[in-house]
Amino acid sequence: MEFKIIIDSSLVELGIAGSIDPSDNKNLVSIVNDFEDGKWRREKFNNFIWDNISQTALSHKERAALSEYPHSLLIEAAKNLRLTDAEQDIGKGSELAEIILYGIMRHKYKALPVVPKIFHKQNVQDNAKGADSVHIVIDANNADFTLWFGEAKFYNSIEDTRLESIVESVKNSLKTDKLKKENSIILNVQELDQLEIPVDALLKIKEALKNKHSIDAIKPLIHIPILLLHECDITAQASEITDAYIARIIEYHKGRAISYFKKQIKKLKDDFKYSEVTFHLILFPVPQKKPIIDNFVENVKHYKKN
Repeated sequence: MEFKIIIDSSLVELGIAGSIDPSDNKNLVSIVNDFEDGKWRREKFNNFIWDNISQTALSHKERAALSEYPHSLLIEAAKNLRLTDAEQDIGKGSELAEIILYGIMRHKYKALPVVPKIFHKQNVQDNAKGADSVHIVIDANNADFTLWFGEAKFYNSIEDTRLESIVESVKNSLKTDKLKKENSIILNVQELDQLEIPVDALLKIKEALKNKHSIDAIKPLIHIPILLLHECDITAQASEITDAYIARIIEYHKGRAISYFKKQIKKLKDDFKYSEVTFHLILFPVPQKKPIIDNFVENVKHYKKN
């Protein structure tokens, strides 16, 4: 990872599980950018976006065809971003957060992007609605796999009132019809066949995702990474990564994780096999949301003109 990971543990390991039950299927990841010349490294953050944009905005075939032409790769990726009236889609930061999540999945979890979501939202009639990211992680022995259906948001606050919407979004993503739809998309877009997946593992994945099988059977394979990119006063006030800054972020993110998962349990506790799904709350603070969005929109406009 290009960014610093300051928490990467289960709630139990962190000693904050408390009244959260079940707790052994819940994890917290806290990621921070660094500083240079007393300022948060916005350019590094922006570069991460554009270095990973092709993973979600282009198909594997397009990525392969343009791999030797990085500028053309960016132009084609930008064309699939939803820069609509008054930038209403992109201006909220939804697609930017999706790209960041794809980058985290790629670099931290070594995940394969089996459904490039922005590409399919732009190019498929039903907009490939559902999870914000879809990945498969193959284990080190190529013997098993896990399914990752991600949620990504860019908020100007992650106080309690803002957490309700992401809880609702996660609940919807775990509905049987939504999971069956995601599995169907994975099989139908044929990205799996283009990726470097060992034959035995590929056959196992395809068989597990067939619609004839009960969703109950794959619940233990499902991971839900929940990226909350968020505006943060602690980060806005900082000028370098110090022990004090890290301690404040850790304390804040632990508190937010407890609040989030309590709300999630209240909403999802009665869902069948809820305790067998693994959740990863990923918190990434930024000093201000608006300048990041403005820069992203301007870059998209620039590449779309090419």
